[in-house]
Amino acid sequence: MSLDDSSIPGQPADESPAQPPASPVGARIEVAPDLRVPWTWLDLFLLAVLSLVATVLFRLLLFGAFAKFGIGPLRIQKSPALFGLFTLVQQMLLIGALLGYLAAQLRVNFRAPFWRTIGWRGFEPGQVPVAVRYFGFIVFGFAIALVVESVSLRFGSKARLPVQALFQDRRVALALMVMSVLVAPVFEETIFRGYIYPVVARSYGVAVGVLGTGILFGLLHAPQLWGGWLQICELVAVGIIFTYARAVTRTVLGSFLLHVSYNFFVSFGIVLVSPWLRLIAPHR
Repeated sequence: MSLDDSSIPGQPADESPAQPPASPVGARIEVAPDLRVPWTWLDLFLLAVLSLVATVLFRLLLFGAFAKFGIGPLRIQKSPALFGLFTLVQQMLLIGALLGYLAAQLRVNFRAPFWRTIGWRGFEPGQVPVAVRYFGFIVFGFAIALVVESVSLRFGSKARLPVQALFQDRRVALALMVMSVLVAPVFEETIFRGYIYPVVARSYGVAVGVLGTGILFGLLHAPQLWGGWLQICELVAVGIIFTYARAVTRTVLGSFLLHVSYNFFVSFGIVLVSPWLRLIAPHR
């Protein structure tokens, strides 16, 4: 689907995003158009609270649903297939709930179209053709993933990471890999680069917005990589790069393209190139 203004769902041709409240750093500071969003720090706090509550609620509901089939928490923990299925369903429920909440908030509270207001716009006109820019971001995403995986293989911890527990069952692993390419980038870019970044950058400047949002992105993934401190640092760096792409292009589309290509390589491409990568890793 094209991300031109005319193709954004629910976006009339002459409608523009709602204007934000006065900038907390003073009215004299000019706010860039891509940072003029109608939500505030209070809305970010409410989103964080909703995320925590929804995570606990969905977890309890799923435990109850599994119990109906005679499957208790201990059995879920011991079975790779059940644990992976439980995690996958929980994540999908959380993604649906949070995106639904944001869509309702923008429509009901702010009277604004969801996709465009949240930052999903086409690239601004420029001398470089749009197709070339698309291709460039995709290639750059692959390059980032290649560097990250190479460094991880050479210097990363060999300890077992929590995320590896999700890949013991092949069917669940495949479903999670597909989700990481088709679903996770849309959700995470909408939340981090679309919803969080504009508020931080509008309040403290683009540099702080890029660093702060990128660091938050990496740290919220830390529980999956606990024990792999290098991998956590790498993901923080990746988050900063994604946010920088969002800041430079003034659209979530830029960071989204990097995110999709990065996740694709990490999830699928690494299976093909890992034998070559291991040649540059020291034998232990």
